[in-house]
Amino acid sequence: MSKYREPQKYMAAGIYPYFREIDSHQDTEVTMDGKKVLMFGSNSYMGLTYDKRIIEAAINATKKYGTGCAGSRFLNGTLDLHIQLEHELAEFVGKDEALVYSTGFTVNSGVVSCLTGRNDYILGDDRDHASIVDGRRLSVSTFFHYKHNDMDDLERELKRCREDAIKLIVTDGLFSMEGDLAKLPEIIELKKKYNASVMVDEAHGLGVFGRNGRGTCDHFGVTDDVDLIMGTFSKSLASIGGFVAADSDTINWLRHNSRTYIFSASNTPAATAAALTALHIIQEEPERQENLWKITNYALKQFKEAGFEIGETESPIIPLYVRDAAKTFEVTRLAFDRGIFINPVIPPACAPQDTLVRVALMATHTKEQVDTCVSALRDSFKELGIIQ
Repeated sequence: MSKYREPQKYMAAGIYPYFREIDSHQDTEVTMDGKKVLMFGSNSYMGLTYDKRIIEAAINATKKYGTGCAGSRFLNGTLDLHIQLEHELAEFVGKDEALVYSTGFTVNSGVVSCLTGRNDYILGDDRDHASIVDGRRLSVSTFFHYKHNDMDDLERELKRCREDAIKLIVTDGLFSMEGDLAKLPEIIELKKKYNASVMVDEAHGLGVFGRNGRGTCDHFGVTDDVDLIMGTFSKSLASIGGFVAADSDTINWLRHNSRTYIFSASNTPAATAAALTALHIIQEEPERQENLWKITNYALKQFKEAGFEIGETESPIIPLYVRDAAKTFEVTRLAFDRGIFINPVIPPACAPQDTLVRVALMATHTKEQVDTCVSALRDSFKELGIIQ
C-alpha cells in the first residue's frame, strides 16, 4: 500500500478530480472555495436535499429521538419511525413488506449474499453496481455474469444452471453511469422460462421512472413479477439509507439472516424522517417528476446537437464519452474552471475504453443552466480535441 501513488500522479498534474470540498448546501448551484459552480454531478434527481420541509422533519425527529439509536435494528435500534417508513415504502413499490438498512450499499451486499445456497446460482449484468458485485462475492453460490443488456447471453448462462437450483438474476433498473435501462420485460420472460427469481436495484430509478416515481419496475409494468425491489434514500429521497421490498416470507428470512441488517447500527432518526418526508413529497408533487423529464429531454437534445457521444441513455443520467482516462480528468478540471461541476467515470466504474464524464440532472435545473453547461463542456471537449 505504501507504494500506491497513482492518485498523486494526477494531483501533481493538477487534474485530480475527487474529494472536492463544497461549502454550501446541495442544489443546482453550490459554492466551492468561494466560487459559485453549477452542480451537474448530484444524484438528487428530485432536487429535495435543501427542502425546508425535509430539514424540519429531520430536526424534529432529532429532538424527539436523539441523534442516533445506539444499536442495530435487531436489538435496541428499532423506532416506530422505522416501521412507518417500511410500511409506506412497501406500499409505494407494490410489495408485501420492506426492510430499511443503514445504506444502500449494505442492502445489496447483505441481501444478495444470503438469498442463495452453495448449490445455487446468481446471475448479474456485467455493469451492475459495485454493491451487487460485493454481495455476490460474499455468497457461497456460483456466479455467472452476462454481457450488458444481452438477453441471449443471459439465456446462455441460465441454460448452464441446474434446473432444480435457485437462480437469482440481479440487475440495476437504471444503470447509474450510462443512463440506460435494464430490459426488464425480457428478463421477466427468461425468469418464467427458466424458473428463476429477479431482484432489481432501483437506486437511480426511484423518483425518476414509473407512476409518481415508483421506479423502472412500475415503468415497465413488471412489479408483480419482480421478486425483490431494492432502493436507496441518497438520491431522490434526499437522505441516507436504503431498503429492500419483497413478499413477507423473503423479508422474514432477511430480517433474521442478512448480516448487514443485523450487525449494523440502524438509521438515525433524522435520516429516517427525512426519507419519509421526501417520499410523501414526491407523491404529493408529481410536477417534480414532470419537470425532471422536461429538463432531461431538453438536455438530451442539446447535447446531441452539440456533437457529444452520449450512448444509449434515456434518462437524466447523461454520459459524455471521452474514452481516455487522463483526458477524462482533464475535461473535468476544464469544466470546473468554467463553472461546471461534473463527475469523471473511469475503471472500475466503467470499461477501460468507455471512460466518460457524467452529467446528472435535477428537477430544479433550468434550461438556462443546461445551456451554460452544454456550452462550457463543448468548449472543454473541443480544447482537448475530443469533439470537433
